[in-house]
Amino acid sequence: MKQFWNDRYASDQFAYGQEPNVFFKQEIDKLAKGKILLPADGEGRNSVYAAKHGWTSFACDLSLQGKEKAQKLAAKNQVNLNYLVGDFGSLSYQKQFFDTIAMIYAHFPAEKKSEFHGLADQYLKVGGTIILEAFSKNHLKFNSVNPIVGGPRDIEMLYSIEEIKDDFPNYEILILGETETELSEGQFHIGRASVVRFVGRKRS
Repeated sequence: MKQFWNDRYASDQFAYGQEPNVFFKQEIDKLAKGKILLPADGEGRNSVYAAKHGWTSFACDLSLQGKEKAQKLAAKNQVNLNYLVGDFGSLSYQKQFFDTIAMIYAHFPAEKKSEFHGLADQYLKVGGTIILEAFSKNHLKFNSVNPIVGGPRDIEMLYSIEEIKDDFPNYEILILGETETELSEGQFHIGRASVVRFVGRKRS
């Protein structure tokens, strides 16, 4: 997977554009500023947006190419990022350190998905917020018709509402639903998609 993402981010063009994800922007703009972590943030479009708007942004990704692109985008926007390269499970953050954790199309391997959600929960403060948007299990039919809409083709890497409820049981659900949306994000998220969206506040 690391090589796949390095290859995808090797171009001078930004694979998913330089603008933040629409749902992420909508939800982050509602919150008091603090420290935010964005796992699998690739070329940094979302972490840079947060930093531009007063957040202390932390990001990570498997791809060194992604980090280099994110640093260029941060420099262009005159902000700083705290960006680590590596598998999310191998990285170490302080427990209950972050005010918000955003997972935007952070499609982890099926065998690691629940484990990584558990790590995110550990790193989030009580009262903190999870923001998540990812392709749903129903997205496969959209991907098969239009591959440039993107998304994994392994159904176990895709999301369902039930999985979110199981992985984040100690959260007040502010938003949780599956919807169809029209994506226009760079070169690889273009077209009709089925996504799961979740915003939750950690109770304990």
